[in-house]
Amino acid sequence: MTEPAPDPTASPRVRPAAMDDLPVIVEYNRLLAIETESKVLDRDVLKAGVACALADPDRLRYWVAELDGHSRPVGQAAITREWSDWRRGWIWWFQSVYVAAPFRGRGVFRALYHHVRSEARSDPDVIGLRLYVENANEPAHRTYQALGMKPGGYSVYEDLWIPGLA
Repeated sequence: MTEPAPDPTASPRVRPAAMDDLPVIVEYNRLLAIETESKVLDRDVLKAGVACALADPDRLRYWVAELDGHSRPVGQAAITREWSDWRRGWIWWFQSVYVAAPFRGRGVFRALYHHVRSEARSDPDVIGLRLYVENANEPAHRTYQALGMKPGGYSVYEDLWIPGLA
């Protein structure tokens, strides 16, 4: 069955992800890795990782965006938490941000961002939001800046020892 064409006037609804969302989150994360980093992820590892997160929202919390007339979510975002001893509060880091291609530019990520930001602002222990973005991903830079986010002045360095990832 073919999904209807996106309605440019429809407003996305955001809700916490549930275990039923596992297949679409796995697929969106798979596409995200290909589109942003040209990486092909091991589907079994990815599925197990998303399942762990959905079963334990303290590990990683997902939200999905839905539009009327569509049988599955059209976008997603997740947060991890980092304790800032310098600021005595939690920083929520966005990750796994993805909007299905036909729905980009229609306010899906904006809805996800505002929903997550509202939840974060309602928790007195949360002091801010952060995300990292590939340097060359100019559309993402423009999107985040349009939401009022600013470059944090940091570069990300990593030392990963995950088999199969370079």
